[in-house]
Amino acid sequence: MEKNKPDTRLIMMGEAALCAGFSLIGFETWPDASAEQLDSLLQELVERGETALVFLEPALARCDCALLQQLQRRGSGIVITEIPPLNAPRDYRPQVEELVVSILGKSALE
Repeated sequence: MEKNKPDTRLIMMGEAALCAGFSLIGFETWPDASAEQLDSLLQELVERGETALVFLEPALARCDCALLQQLQRRGSGIVITEIPPLNAPRDYRPQVEELVVSILGKSALE
């Protein structure tokens, strides 16, 4: 790694119980974070030009945060991914599933 290149931040924002597990493997955690906290964090990452891997539970990943939506549409050093909630992993439907259905129809997932 280059001396002047900053480390990639590993961030988890979601339910406190799930954050506890991520903290054990070295992630920066934001238990029970709000959409406002997410927006503030993303703004900070962009302003500082940092690289980051950000895991979000569905409520945050699908919130009405303009910067989040912008970062998801364009490529950058900030990778944002949605993970299933701890309390209902079987009910989880990823956003990409909605895209596949809209393009190929429901039969594409059967």
